[in-house]
Amino acid sequence: MTQLLGTAARLEVEFELPWPWGGELFRLGDVRALNYIVGPLGSGKTRLALRIAETLPSAAFLGLERLEGGDAAAQLDADTALKSRVEQALAWLADDGVTVSDALIALLAGLENQGPAVLVVDMVEQGLDSATQQAVIARLRRRGPDARPLFLLTRSCAILDLAAVGSHESIIFCPANHSPPSRVAPWPGAPGYEAVATCLASPEVRARTQGVIAWRPQMA
Repeated sequence: MTQLLGTAARLEVEFELPWPWGGELFRLGDVRALNYIVGPLGSGKTRLALRIAETLPSAAFLGLERLEGGDAAAQLDADTALKSRVEQALAWLADDGVTVSDALIALLAGLENQGPAVLVVDMVEQGLDSATQQAVIARLRRRGPDARPLFLLTRSCAILDLAAVGSHESIIFCPANHSPPSRVAPWPGAPGYEAVATCLASPEVRARTQGVIAWRPQMA
């Protein structure tokens, strides 16, 4: 079953969870401008994100393939309006000491694409150093509560600073035991808060573990 309810001020999504879950019903009411998807390796974050992108109308999924080849450069060359918006974003971010890189340009090409009504971004911090991550998330926060909804998969405490989460942001946690994902409040003592905190690491630690995947040995 897939059901979507939405208005300009309120967006809700409801669907049956894909594998590795058992088809439990997932419902997210009041989709916010920034929605973080967090969980340990192998918890199903990407599968949940893909399902959200499939369910919400006019949504798009920006995967890690954005980091491969020259797709972003070709996209910008073919769309002068998008290229102008990306250049403006880079100029704005330059004041915050970002490191301009292919990874940043590819991310901005997705974020500045005005086509999708909702954007789901896989590992938003991938390929970005600490200062760049902080500048990017600061810019996304400044869009305000009525901005286009973004779902950001992350394991970086520079992207998801639990002490800085505002009222137009939400945290969706995917537990390691594949219990249904749930929204977690951003304050110590809230159910799931400590589990979310243990999934986050500094950009330096995340860089050392980049490319690590979850793997389960086959049973004889």
